[in-house]
Amino acid sequence: MSNNSIFAAGVDTGSSFTRCIIGVLEGERLRIIGYGSVPSEGWSKSRIADQNAVSACVLAAVEAAEAMAGVQVGNVVAGFGGFTSRGANNRGRHDLGRPREIEQRDINRAMERALRIQLQEDRMVLQMLPQDFVVDEQPGFHDPRGMIGSVIEANAHLITVSAQEHNNLVGAINRAHLAVDETVYEAFAASYAAVLNSDRREGVAVLDIGLHSTELICYYGESAQMVATLPLCGDHFSRDLAHALVIPADAAAVVKREFGSAVAEGTPETSFVEIPRGDAASAELRDAPRAFINHVLESRAEVLFEMVKAELARVGMANAITSGIVLCGAAAQLPGLCDVAERVLQCPARLGLAQGFIDWPEELNDPSWTTVAGLAMYSARLRSRVDLERQSVGALGRILR
Repeated sequence: MSNNSIFAAGVDTGSSFTRCIIGVLEGERLRIIGYGSVPSEGWSKSRIADQNAVSACVLAAVEAAEAMAGVQVGNVVAGFGGFTSRGANNRGRHDLGRPREIEQRDINRAMERALRIQLQEDRMVLQMLPQDFVVDEQPGFHDPRGMIGSVIEANAHLITVSAQEHNNLVGAINRAHLAVDETVYEAFAASYAAVLNSDRREGVAVLDIGLHSTELICYYGESAQMVATLPLCGDHFSRDLAHALVIPADAAAVVKREFGSAVAEGTPETSFVEIPRGDAASAELRDAPRAFINHVLESRAEVLFEMVKAELARVGMANAITSGIVLCGAAAQLPGLCDVAERVLQCPARLGLAQGFIDWPEELNDPSWTTVAGLAMYSARLRSRVDLERQSVGALGRILR
């Protein structure tokens, strides 16, 4: 490869697996040249419990990707999520002094003022997602440069997180001898890889269902309208089965993965699954009705999407996601989950798979790889400096759409 090649790398430090993707930028598209995945260690309920263990997993995943790519990377874009993530709208106002043509510096100043919010202790702004601009009290402008006005106001959605948890993650990656170019909200990264701009304009929601956390982001008119972290994740499905079948959680996770479905209707009453009797050490097996297993999973899936529906209604988006909901994350692989989403939310639902890559490996056509794919794309955008004005010094580097 050319010495001038631009390499991009994304790292997704999930509670279940740690993944890395390395790509090289060719024109405006990213060619995948390496990827790696290792089981995660050091996490507890979406929080870092052992920084050294997390660092070791990051190093192993990156080294596997580097070995496949035949290159070494020193900078990555990392995903961040979990229960400490919050979203809120804010507005910044900049007075031009007199009617004149609006310039990029005016937009930057308005966005800087939108960042000025009072945060509680241990909170920090992870990302600022621009929505639209108001010029002389006239709303709805996406790019007011060149317009004549005397006052410009910027509407933005701010994603805030725990500063301590964020520093723990960055520290773990630094221990793996890597620099972090940027940390990105995981659901935002998933949407970056799986959602087209046309879908955003019509209204779309992206739900990233992980093992220990679930993140939701909703777009309308190309702008992010809300983000939320839901108190229900993939682990709850397994634990429901564990309690219902009186089996260990690990065994329940296997039953869910191998035999489960979020739709119980149509399951033959004569279909049974062999499960352990009593503790995991017991070699004795018993039969459990597959229809019962699916009823348990369907009930939990309905609760999950009722939560999504409530979050959308809270911001007036319940009937606005015309393009539907996109499901990402390892737990999104549960069969029938899209059917339940469509029934509860009354909108189209699909699995979120990465789009727009060159040489995307067939084995990565899986919603659990979508987030890290988006992180790699975001890294390519940063490394190539396509839009210099949006990557100005400080927090404005987080304005990338």
